[in-house]
Amino acid sequence: MQFVVLQSYTNYIDANIIMGRLQEEGINCWLKDENTFIIAPVFSSAFAIKLMVAETQAERALDILKPAEE
Repeated sequence: MQFVVLQSYTNYIDANIIMGRLQEEGINCWLKDENTFIIAPVFSSAFAIKLMVAETQAERALDILKPAEE
């Protein structure tokens, strides 16, 4: 299964909330580079947490998140 970056976050709490929301809707997703923020917050300005979503579900995931962005 291929995964694509759906969005990037600089706050791991926001990233986890969004990931949980997508998982509740049956979207296969995970966070890339989350541990960098937790283990070494000094480097957090150099990295972003990436919300990875199954490529086949990316469009649906964007549709789910769209109302929250408006």
